[in-house]
Amino acid sequence: MAFLKVTKGPSAGQIIPLHPERTILGRHPSSQVVLDDGAVSRHHAEVVEEAGHFFVNDFESRNGTEVNGARITSKTELRDGDSIRVCDHTFQFFLKALDREPNRRKVFIGNQVVSPGMGTVDDQDDSKPTGPPPIIPANLAGEGSSVLSALEASSTGRGLRLNVRPEVKLRAVLEISSALGRLLDPEEVLAVILKSLFKIFNQADSGFVLLKEADSDKLRIRASMCLAPNDEDVPISMTVVRQAMDQTQAILSADVMGDRRFRSSESLTDLRLRSLMCAPLLGTDGVAMGVIQLSTLEASHPFSSDDLDLLVSVCAQAALAVENATLHDTIVRRRDMERDMAFAAQVQQGFLPSVPPQAEGFEFADFYKAAYHVGGDYFDYVRLPDGRIAVAIGDVAGKGVSAALLMARLHASARYHLISSPTPAAAMTGLNQEISNSGLGFRMITLVFAILDPATKTVCIANAGHLPPVRRHADGTVELIGMRESGLPLGVLPDHQYFDMQVTLKPGEALVFYTDGITEAMDQKDQMYANSRLLASVKSSKPCIKSLVTELVNSVQSFCGSAAQRDDICVTALRCIS
Repeated sequence: MAFLKVTKGPSAGQIIPLHPERTILGRHPSSQVVLDDGAVSRHHAEVVEEAGHFFVNDFESRNGTEVNGARITSKTELRDGDSIRVCDHTFQFFLKALDREPNRRKVFIGNQVVSPGMGTVDDQDDSKPTGPPPIIPANLAGEGSSVLSALEASSTGRGLRLNVRPEVKLRAVLEISSALGRLLDPEEVLAVILKSLFKIFNQADSGFVLLKEADSDKLRIRASMCLAPNDEDVPISMTVVRQAMDQTQAILSADVMGDRRFRSSESLTDLRLRSLMCAPLLGTDGVAMGVIQLSTLEASHPFSSDDLDLLVSVCAQAALAVENATLHDTIVRRRDMERDMAFAAQVQQGFLPSVPPQAEGFEFADFYKAAYHVGGDYFDYVRLPDGRIAVAIGDVAGKGVSAALLMARLHASARYHLISSPTPAAAMTGLNQEISNSGLGFRMITLVFAILDPATKTVCIANAGHLPPVRRHADGTVELIGMRESGLPLGVLPDHQYFDMQVTLKPGEALVFYTDGITEAMDQKDQMYANSRLLASVKSSKPCIKSLVTELVNSVQSFCGSAAQRDDICVTALRCIS
């Protein structure tokens, strides 16, 4: 096997097997020998074989090609030991492979024996070629299998072995480490890693990174590269990917077609892959979150066990970087969401009354606390043109943003119907028709309208499936009122009719309206606060309406103890004082 040995340049000491027909040297990634040097032309020169003879030909490059110190102007035949110079890179041409040290560790690639470094020879090795490598029986190589190894992906503590193209690989690894320290976007992290891997492994024709979706086990391509001349799609075999992830092992195959592990995979045959490496990306919990795979279509340039060891080390960095980038992205999103939710809570607070209304002979009090930033509970005071005061309290099923948006819609519509309708029942009937025909879909909405006429001390109430108000008499006795007069929640039947009930308040009497965040509050033993505790708290409270509301809320919070608030809490109350 003819080859070039790099005698001067960043990769001095590297052995480059020559392709059977032509080997292109140049700066472009599609070249067989990629020279990362601005002075080198994209396709600078080539070494071709013709009837057992080798020739070097310059592609009219800008800086030319030299053989034994002389610039060539046409195709020039190479002799064993000739020197080829391409800008600052010098190669020595050999017709035969170098003999190996007999005590050097060997690995099998098909039926050939080479050193772990794909034929790497130390700079101090001055041995001359003495013939082709010996032939090893197929059974020693695993029934013809060209698999080099399967490396445990978690065994990265051995460190990096950079004896293969040391300067190039070390520079690329340092580039990866430096880039990963600066990047916080997962997509950018993966793109940089893959691009750098193509610099490390210049025999790679294609590569990709697959990662699991955040909320499922589905795999998605997050980065890919393909150097095929026709920009073909990156070849992906789920057979290899699944094995790498399920067994958390990095897989190396020098010749996929001859690998007995994948003989049953038709997809691998269709993809025409020859040599590949596939390493899992392991999270801190040891579970594979994805893979990085590199492959080549050229059988003459397979990956080695040193390549696999290096890829596993890079994948360990990559997995940590992906986890850090994902965590940072999650934190940023959460911060943005919290900021938006805080603003939404501020907007929602703007819908709610800032102070209770003033009416001669009456006092008002209220309390509101959402279970989250925003909620679906709602209350309002609306002063009507004739001097009456409407009190509204409602509960939109659910919590969070969706309930808050519907609550905002309810706030505007309720005000319109209260102002334009003569009675609470008429306002509720009109609002129900609007909600039913709004196209919002069915969403349980319960609501109470109570209109106070301070002059007559009467309160007219219409109830749409909401919890019954509590009436506290002047002597401290309490009762739930209007249960029989309550209608259906809003949006159930578009033509449903609601009815009024009227209460005349005497001095010292009060009405308390509330949502189920009060009665359905839970303690640590999952016991409910319930109506009995509600009535007991209202009965035992001080006559002042502010004290009544405060003592009721304190009673609920004391009952719940350290248990988290599960629902929005809303209370509004009024009391006749004269």
